[in-house]
Order: sequence, then structure tokens, then C-alpha cells
Amino acid sequence: MTALDERDLVTSIPNLLVLTDPDVTEGYRQDRAKDPDAGRPSAVVRARSTDDVRAVLRWATAAGVPVVPRGAGSGLSGGATAVDGGIVLTTELMRGIEVDPVTRTAVVQPGLTNAEVKRAVAEHGLWYPPDPSSFEFCSIGGNAATNAGGLCCVKYGVTTDYILGLEVVLADGTVVRLGGPRLKDSAGLSLTKLFVGSEGTLGVITELTLRLLPAQPPASTVVASFSSVRDATEAVCNITRVMRPAMLEFMDHTAIAAVERHLKMGLDLGARAMLIAQSDAPGDRENEMAFIAQAFAHANATDVFVTDDPNEGEAFTAARRFAIPAVERLGDLLLEDVGVPLPALPALVDGIEAIAAQRDIVCAVIAHAGDGNTHPLIVHDPADPDQSRRAHLAFGEIMHLALKLGGTITGEHGVGRLKKAWLPDQLGPDVMELTRRIKRALDPQNILNPGAVL
Repeated sequence: MTALDERDLVTSIPNLLVLTDPDVTEGYRQDRAKDPDAGRPSAVVRARSTDDVRAVLRWATAAGVPVVPRGAGSGLSGGATAVDGGIVLTTELMRGIEVDPVTRTAVVQPGLTNAEVKRAVAEHGLWYPPDPSSFEFCSIGGNAATNAGGLCCVKYGVTTDYILGLEVVLADGTVVRLGGPRLKDSAGLSLTKLFVGSEGTLGVITELTLRLLPAQPPASTVVASFSSVRDATEAVCNITRVMRPAMLEFMDHTAIAAVERHLKMGLDLGARAMLIAQSDAPGDRENEMAFIAQAFAHANATDVFVTDDPNEGEAFTAARRFAIPAVERLGDLLLEDVGVPLPALPALVDGIEAIAAQRDIVCAVIAHAGDGNTHPLIVHDPADPDQSRRAHLAFGEIMHLALKLGGTITGEHGVGRLKKAWLPDQLGPDVMELTRRIKRALDPQNILNPGAVL
């Protein structure tokens, strides 16, 4: 995009909020993945409505200018990395919400944070379950774009399970409405599901219709420490073959130490692993809690703590949510979110430890263990070329390990730009070609988030 093009954008759509000051646009170049290859956009457009998004995409299609959709910039895979000379189209100002308690649905705009949606629906005695660790600052539109998960998804499912409808603006500016506030709807192709998880490559989501649940009862919590990572991961499998707790989270010794260093809550620094489980069963709470505690004990837990106190339980949940920021203070991170079928979880965690040892790097492992979704956090110093090289080698080796175990290169963060090189290994040539055909059909000029996913 040239300077003349910038003026053309502003004059063609006079009410648009367009930012071109390099000091301002600099803050929109990267998401939380800090992709070092991020480009420099010529303009940032802060859309305030679907009409704004439609106008920008019509203009961009006519001008052949790339557009990178952006939510809160909290993504961890480089999915909102700016492109040289392009437009960053942010939906952060689109913040409307309407809640319907009768149908237990909410119609929301994409700029609201996950936490804001939760608070708004809670005023009606309702609950929106998906809860990424970044729920306080990640946007609901970004959650949909990556099909985000979270801590309670072992029992309640991920973002796609709660999206009944979408309003989407296609690359050429066409606005389509998909689905709606109906709990059952078999009319036509399941196009709503197509756009959830598409990472801004097929269209820009401007409105979501969310399915809600009755308010979650206060949960009871079981926490256990283990002297062996293998014991902890096998305890997870022993629990999930019988039940699905409301939460079942894992932290290894590196993550425990990083969190304790800052929160000072008395976590066991001698433990090799810690599991945090919760039950919110309305009529069988005591039996679930007893079963989880027994499963931990049978797996040689060195300490088992059980509490019905919501504040104590929330303290452990907060510790788990703080793990990524805590480890991040050790250095720059390469963040993984590989997942495997649950029986392969022990082999995955053992394999990650072996890769870290072989490459002589620090790699903390946290996990939504109950659904097999792990987060290896590889620490490296970009100023140390050899260490950075070893870290990037480990990054790829961990993904290959997950695929070898029948898993996935991403459970909830998306492919973005950081993982797209490994996507063909998971999908295979036929599915990759089918994906490209869909992309070409909806975005023939490849202006939407070019360089992401494919």
C-alpha cells in the first residue's frame, strides 16, 4: 500500500477510523507470539460496525490490498501478524452484547473480552463456559477465530460447542448470517463450523450468537503433588476413563517453581508434577471428590489436598493460569499447544522431557491434562543464536512427537504463522488441497490474512 493508497482509503470511506502514524501502528504489528518476521502495516483500521468491516474489505478487494483481522492481539501462534503494506483490521471497538435468558443465548460483538461476556451473562444467572487462561484480556472474536479452549473444557467443551450463529464479512465485502438462536437447526451445510477456527483467513466475524448454560455451582478442588511425572499423567488417565471432572490441570516442576517464585503460596518445590482437579457435580460431589483423591493416592501422590472452599480452589486455579506469565519471566518463549489422545499423554510428556534434555533447553510443561492438550513452554534467549537454534529444533520435534502419537500440532491456539510448516504433516496432501480450494472459493485474491495457516 502506498501513501496515495492510504489517502484513497480515508477519502473513499470518510467515517472510518484509520490510523497511519507509525508510532501507533507499531503496536498492532504482532500478537502475543511476537513473530520476529512481522511486517509493517500501512494502516490500522479500528472498525466500529459491520458496515465498517464491509467497506474496508470492499475497498481492499478492489485495491488488491491484504487485510489482517485482529482481536485483542492475545494470540499465541502469530495469527494476527501484520503484513508489509497491508491493513490491520481490528474489531476491538465492536463491544455490543444482548442476552436472552429465555433461549439462554447471547448475541455479542467480537471486541468484548471473554471475561466481559462471562460477567454480562452472569447477571442473568447464566454461564459461558469456554475459559482460556487469558480470559481476562482475550477477545470473544479471537476465541472464535482460533476455536479457543480452556481449563473447564475437559467437561464442557470448547468455543465451537457454544457458537450457534455468526455474522461474517467475506473477502469481497459480502455479509452473511449463519445459524442463529436455535438449539436445533439442520438446514443447509454446517457453514458456522467452517468459520470457527478459520483464523481470519475466510472472513471477518462481526457478530456471534452464543449458547449459554445455567450458572455453574461452586466447585470443590483436589490438588496433589507427585514425585514422578509419569505417575501424575497416569493418574489423569485413570480418572478420565471413569469420569470427566470440571477441571483437570497439570504443572511440571519448572512451572511450579516459576509460579511459586512470584505468588509465594507454598507450592511444593520438591514435586516433579502437580495436578489440580475440580468437581461441580450437583448431586454427586462427594463421590467424585473421593474418587479423584483416591486416584491420586493410588498413583503415588506425595500429598493430596481437598477443599470445598471456593476461595482456596480459585487460588490454585489462579496459580495454574499464571504459569505462562511466570515462565515467561525466565526468557522469551516458544509456546506449544500440542494435544494427543488421552492414553498417549504419559508418552507425550515423557517425550517432551527427553527432547528438552537432548537439546539442553529449559522447557516447562503445563497442560489441560484432562483432554490431552499440553502446553510445552520453551525458554530461549534470541540474543544467543545457538540456544535459539536448539529451542526452535525442539519446537518442531515436539510437534512431530505429538503427530507420531496420533495427536495434533494445535489443540486451541491455532496454526497461525508459527506452525503452518507442520500442518501438511498432520492433514496430508488431499486435505491440504481441499483446504486450499475452500480458501480460493471464498478469498480468490488471497487478501485475508495471507501467510497464515496455508
